[in-house]
Amino acid sequence: MTDINTDITDGGCTCCASTPATATASTALDSQETTGMTTTTYTVTGMTCGHCVAAVSAEIARLAGVNSVEVDLSTGVVAVNSAAPLAQVEVAAAVEEAGYQLTGTGTGADAWRPR
Repeated sequence: MTDINTDITDGGCTCCASTPATATASTALDSQETTGMTTTTYTVTGMTCGHCVAAVSAEIARLAGVNSVEVDLSTGVVAVNSAAPLAQVEVAAAVEEAGYQLTGTGTGADAWRPR
């Protein structure tokens, strides 16, 4: 069972004819034990409204092992909680499937950037 909760204030978006303002989405997948979970943050560009946030959240939530996805429209930060670390190439593909671009994750030596 997937439960997507979205708090959206839109205005003038090109993807859904609303206007951008602020949007956050939290996608919670079936309750699972939080022990041993991994949370990774990514940066996604191109999102302009709540529809964009929902599309990115839904695509990432479909990846195997993902327990929750939180997207902050204003910063482009996407936090993914998963049972084990995800392959960045899979996350990038999911973001691209939604129509946006993964531009990086982490900081310093652990940072990932598309090639």
